[in-house]
Amino acid sequence: MWSREIILLLLLNNCHHYHCINNIIWSLYLITMNCFRDILQKGGSAVDAAIAALLCTSIINPQCAGIGGGVIFTVMDSSGKVKIINSRETVPRNVNSDLLKLCRKTTDKWIGVPGEIRGYEAAHRLYGKLPWADLFQPTIKLAREGFPIPYYQGQHIPRINNTKLYLDKNGNLLKTGDTVKFEKLADTLEMIANEGPDVFYNGTIAKNLISDIQDAGGKLTLEDLALYQANVTDAWNISLEEYRMYFPPPPAGGAILSLILNIMKGYKMNSEPKTTDEKILFYHRYIEALKFANGLKKHIRDPNFSSDKVKDSFANHIRSLISSDKTHDPQYYGKNSYLDSIGTTHVSVLAEDGSAVSVTSSINDEFGSNVLSSSTGIILNNHLNDFCGRADNIFHGERPPSNMAPSVLKSPSKTLVIGGSGAEMIPPAVALMNHLWFGKSLKEAIITPVVLVDSKSEVKPEPKLEKDVVDGLEAKGHKIAKFYNTVNAVEKAGNCISAWSDERKKGKAAGY
Repeated sequence: MWSREIILLLLLNNCHHYHCINNIIWSLYLITMNCFRDILQKGGSAVDAAIAALLCTSIINPQCAGIGGGVIFTVMDSSGKVKIINSRETVPRNVNSDLLKLCRKTTDKWIGVPGEIRGYEAAHRLYGKLPWADLFQPTIKLAREGFPIPYYQGQHIPRINNTKLYLDKNGNLLKTGDTVKFEKLADTLEMIANEGPDVFYNGTIAKNLISDIQDAGGKLTLEDLALYQANVTDAWNISLEEYRMYFPPPPAGGAILSLILNIMKGYKMNSEPKTTDEKILFYHRYIEALKFANGLKKHIRDPNFSSDKVKDSFANHIRSLISSDKTHDPQYYGKNSYLDSIGTTHVSVLAEDGSAVSVTSSINDEFGSNVLSSSTGIILNNHLNDFCGRADNIFHGERPPSNMAPSVLKSPSKTLVIGGSGAEMIPPAVALMNHLWFGKSLKEAIITPVVLVDSKSEVKPEPKLEKDVVDGLEAKGHKIAKFYNTVNAVEKAGNCISAWSDERKKGKAAGY
């Protein structure tokens, strides 16, 4: 519900039936264009543009993501090699051993060691072209000068516990359309830009940040920040039609996305379901695949999570357990109860040299832990909450399990960069099926009605899904609840690039 997306295209050509403009930027708000336009014009890399975009969203949508959280990059370089940079938050040394007995969504006790800046550092070191400081300047300028509060940000302001972030000089709470400035955060970003990432983890920012966190009751220490490192690994991958799909390994959610797709691939669907009965069967099978995938989420925290789970043989076994005429109790799917969380931002970038970036960032719940560092302007995450229902204990330095699945798909002639957001809703499987198997354009694939399954095994159909289909799903035993998610994607086919950002969040397009 609280996630925001941006898609950046660094090079496009005129092609029939595609939304193609030279250097087009898809964004939820046109105001964000100012954050990365200079980066593109200066010849920045795909990673440069992605970092600049993420920094911008940290002030445009601070309820979703920011430098007090964590991030996962899936990066394909111009030669086709793919790396994962996982800089999700980690468990601090002094974490309460009984924390998981107190699973609540928003509290200072759930703050993990922020990894966002170390993730930017690793990505820029490996793939950046422009100077580090250049990536921060557009956001610093915007944070200092201020901007009108966008509609979606305005809807969340009344729900933030620490309202001083949104008070005017007279102490009144700001609202949609009012000008907001983030001057403390601008100072922090300027310091990181000029002095480098170490100032966040070992310097002045670290000292101020830890002091504020501890004053709020959090457990982080200077040692926790000093020891933090991003994790750079090879991507996992599976074969998907003509594509090879690359995604982050556990504890990220790529294996879950790949399992869902492998299960559905076995049904050998050659065309889009047309009749009501065909649609009911398609969505029922997909829902069942989601339920089994959710049942495996308690295992993805294990760094040795077997890669067999992404093989066709395992998907074939799961498919054999799916009945076409009924659903089952949650226990049938190996389901554990866990807390849903829905705050993320996703960025997809496809560059002139063939490189691609799919990156997802989050502070977890709405405004994370609701702890605002008054001396730095940073909103802290509550990502330790992701262990709830998935673990009996947690360990110092461990990264929480995640539904994040930023993915890059590559075929001999095409590159597809895709990601989604909304935590339980992150895997963009329906969009991929619609695009790859049913031949829909990215726009058609993304706006096609979808259904989701939450931690309670409740099914959330999009409102525009036909009532007869929803009734048919309910007749098979599915419990129906409310819904929201978004997906975005960029694809290059030959010399043409197409992109679509989910209109469910009123995405905008602009180019130059």
